[in-house]
Amino acid sequence: MKADIDKCIGAGTCVRVASAVFSQDDDSGLVVVLDDAPDDAPRAAVENAVRLCPTHALHIEP
Repeated sequence: MKADIDKCIGAGTCVRVASAVFSQDDDSGLVVVLDDAPDDAPRAAVENAVRLCPTHALHIEP
């Protein structure tokens, strides 16, 4: 999992969709990746967060 912070606008979609993997910095409002290699359990939520990110700042690395 990788987040391109330069593209992040702090929409928080990823946090709402996959809060076990993403958080939002209190000061900047930007995404914080809590677990860059999550287990399979939240995989569907992470894929959904990547798909719904309005700026496409999130990427799943192979």
